[in-house]
Amino acid sequence: MLNIVILAAGLGKRMQSNLPKVLHPIAGRSMLSHVLDSARALDAANVVIVVGHGADQVKTAYAQEKDLKFALQQPQLGTGHAVQQTVGLLQEDGRDDVTVVLYGDVPLVQPDTLRKLLLSRDGGLAVLTEFLPDPSGYGRIVRDAAGKVCAIVEHKDATEAQRSINEVNTGIIAAPTAALKGWLSRLDNNNAQGEYYLTDIIGMAVADGLVVNTAHPSAQFETLGVNSRAQQAELERLWQAELARRQLEAGVTIVDPARFDLRGQLECGRDVMIDVGCIFEGKVVLADGVRIGPHCVLRNVTLGAGTHVEAYSHLEQSSVGEQARIGPYARLRPGARLGNGTHVGNFVELKNTMLGEGSKANHLAYVGDADVGARVNIGAGTITCNYDGVNKFRTVIEDDAFIGSDTQLVAPVRVGRGATLGAGTTLTADAPADQLTISRTKQITITGWKRPVKKS
Repeated sequence: MLNIVILAAGLGKRMQSNLPKVLHPIAGRSMLSHVLDSARALDAANVVIVVGHGADQVKTAYAQEKDLKFALQQPQLGTGHAVQQTVGLLQEDGRDDVTVVLYGDVPLVQPDTLRKLLLSRDGGLAVLTEFLPDPSGYGRIVRDAAGKVCAIVEHKDATEAQRSINEVNTGIIAAPTAALKGWLSRLDNNNAQGEYYLTDIIGMAVADGLVVNTAHPSAQFETLGVNSRAQQAELERLWQAELARRQLEAGVTIVDPARFDLRGQLECGRDVMIDVGCIFEGKVVLADGVRIGPHCVLRNVTLGAGTHVEAYSHLEQSSVGEQARIGPYARLRPGARLGNGTHVGNFVELKNTMLGEGSKANHLAYVGDADVGARVNIGAGTITCNYDGVNKFRTVIEDDAFIGSDTQLVAPVRVGRGATLGAGTTLTADAPADQLTISRTKQITITGWKRPVKKS
């Protein structure tokens, strides 16, 4: 049975924040959520989160996730003390029971690395280690003459010779559950920091005759922790570079991977091109041949094949058909559904609106709560007046209608098939099909009128 313990009790003082450190985001999701993703990828039977500072906030953030258990560490007396709080929650069924210890502020350890760690145990204990050119501050992996791990010594307790070792402890371990419980009960705080070190169990395992093996991460970012805003920003860029690399390997063109941000899930077809400064949030699906111009934001969006989104456009909870053109400076708000071959141009906003195949709104328009048919032209300055201050109403524009510039459609209202609305019309009643409907005051010219002049 596999138990996973995630240590998430730290204060995070250097973050200078009221938010618990583990709830700070990397790529749009909390660091703790990233760790949980890796834990769940291992099909762990039991996941225990150790909370302390901000415990209520952490529990509230995951209140809907019923597979999680929480243990309280109060006060915080070290990593060994933290894991001691979970002893009563660790499960055993007698079939190679294992406990893996992870850290809520080391968010990017990957499932494949943890699988390697578990395989390296060979029935004993395994430690995830890393080789660093500058190991200052890290616990050192001490090996005997045969190259076997015999201890982990924290930097403050290490001798000069031990400080020259560049293989360091990442803190991530996999240990037999029953043995781990026994070792935890024997920990003491006789060290430079007066804390209960989890690393002391390594020496105990060696003394008990258990094999202690090591595994190494595939990428250095996997074991980097976050203790400050600067480290958070550095890890964000490292992870975004990795996400960009994965998209590039899948055939996506990213004009500048250093200016790419993915804060969710991105699925791309063939020959997709993404320009600089774009942000993708939630689940975004881009079909074959989609092109995204610079500095666009897409959140929970699906785009059909061949669709182009021009610069500075924002799309949210929307779907667009094939061969459509969006932007520049367009906004699709939640509920916008655009058919094939549609055009939405500069400074046009659509909300909760169906825009039929081949229809166009190319300039300076707001279309909300509307059902627009096929091949409709919506002129510049057109708005649907869909809200009376209390309730919202729908506007229906049937196929082949032509809406003149600067038109206001006061919902609920229907424009019939093939109807034309003259420029400047305020439509308050249905417009019949195949007819011209217009509402304007009569144009007059006042002769002899003098423009006002400024008095001296």
